[in-house]
Amino acid sequence: TNTFDIHNLLGISWVDSSWIPILNSGSVLDYFSERSNPFYDRTCNNEVVKMQRLTLEHLNQMVGIEYILLHAQEPILFIIRKQQRQSPSQVIPLADYYIIAGVIYQAPDLGSVINSRVLTAVHGIQSAFDEAMSYCRYHPSKGYWWHFKDHEEQDKVRPKAKRKEEPSSIFQRQRVDALLLDLRQKFPPKFVQLKPGEKPVPVDQTKKEAEPVPETVKSEEKETTKNVQQTVSAKGPPEKRMRLQKAV
Repeated sequence: TNTFDIHNLLGISWVDSSWIPILNSGSVLDYFSERSNPFYDRTCNNEVVKMQRLTLEHLNQMVGIEYILLHAQEPILFIIRKQQRQSPSQVIPLADYYIIAGVIYQAPDLGSVINSRVLTAVHGIQSAFDEAMSYCRYHPSKGYWWHFKDHEEQDKVRPKAKRKEEPSSIFQRQRVDALLLDLRQKFPPKFVQLKPGEKPVPVDQTKKEAEPVPETVKSEEKETTKNVQQTVSAKGPPEKRMRLQKAV
């Protein structure tokens, strides 16, 4: 025998292994009336008949709760009904119990079956929604999309095809050059790297170093102009030469 919670009879079972070899239609009610059986009500008429050593036929003449053998399929299946007798011809069924291979269970009523099925269905639907929500992703720029784990595994297995880098077009290159030139004019650089590998130098410093170069160029230009003037003055203008030749 085992200890059971009598407040939840639909979720328990009871068995006495010593009765299983001798269990039949004649002894099944005695087996059901064991004191350790949580499904048995000791205040029933069966207990009164048993104490007075009467036959079960006397139950029809009594009023109250009683147990009867409703169906028997020896030696595997027995069904016992608990009912409220109001008269010899009027009874109200209260509960059914089935015995399979010596183990006693209470048959659930229709309300309990519907309640259990509904709870099972709701639990399955809720689990499906929870799992679906775990795959849902959202980004302000992309919106909503589904991200499944099997897609990640497929992406890992598939070899990634290398994308060919397309060269830029002439329009893109010219447009970029124009934008860079415009930015350089608006925001001139403050540092310049004269040679690769050297440290950048401020632009003001490079301008100061570059100032003597144009002066030397100007002095050379002045010297060349002076030499040209001297040669012209020594030879004289072409008009005067023509006059001298006529006078001669």
